[in-house]
Amino acid sequence: MKNKHIETVNSLSGGKTSSYIAANYPADYNVFALVRTEDKSCLFPDTKIRQQVSDRLGTDFIGTLEDDMIIYTMLDLEQYIGQKIDWVTGNTFDYVVKKGGGTLPNVTRRYCTTDMKLKPIFNWWQKTINKPAEFRIGFRANEQRRANTTLEKTNDKGLLEMKAIVGKRKTQNKWGIIEWQKPTFPLIKDNIYKDNIEEYWNDKDVRFAKINNCVGCFHQNLILTRKRFDWHPNKMNWFISKEGVKHPDDCWRNGKDKIKYKDIKSWNVQTELFEDDFKDCDSGYCGV
Repeated sequence: MKNKHIETVNSLSGGKTSSYIAANYPADYNVFALVRTEDKSCLFPDTKIRQQVSDRLGTDFIGTLEDDMIIYTMLDLEQYIGQKIDWVTGNTFDYVVKKGGGTLPNVTRRYCTTDMKLKPIFNWWQKTINKPAEFRIGFRANEQRRANTTLEKTNDKGLLEMKAIVGKRKTQNKWGIIEWQKPTFPLIKDNIYKDNIEEYWNDKDVRFAKINNCVGCFHQNLILTRKRFDWHPNKMNWFISKEGVKHPDDCWRNGKDKIKYKDIKSWNVQTELFEDDFKDCDSGYCGV
């Protein structure tokens, strides 16, 4: 009996690493989840492309709390690989914060990746594939620890699970656990490092942001967060506007120091930064 084909999915973040996978490891599907905002002070500047993104997402696109360059990256990448990229999105960041009790994500409440990356991709998977599929994640050869963290979350079949609605029970939703993705790490398997990826993209017509992920991400270090105010003032002011609205202690770093975005904004920082100054999220869906 022949083995049944397992659908393959390249999970894209807009960074050079996951884009490298899309270019060098063709899959049945490529999927990209975009974080949106309703705040018109973060309006994406190009009207034509803004409408194009709205059409791809199937919902109104005002702007993103990621670097605007990510939009151009994904459009360029689709042209470069010559294969369709499925764009998905969840609720806006504004709605997710409100639904979460008015508290921004932090190290103890990491709901942002789940709500705005994983769930939209899961919903797309249910509609498009709806059986366990291989998801390629962009961890590089020196990032085995991050891969291990992901694998620790899999079940005894090596599959990640998601709690989701599986039916109706009279007037209530029936919830269950669904096995949906088998995470794989082709760059670790093939010993691909960051310098290999940088060299690959050096002469290609794909535009990339300096550093990927939501501009106010709590995973990044303090100096990078301060520099973001120079690069993305309106977007960083969005994070200030959401900080401490319902909970006075809500802040960028919810530890003993209680550092707030508004305090970071006032710092005078002269240090130049490099891409490695960003600490990647273990999820693999935001910045790789």
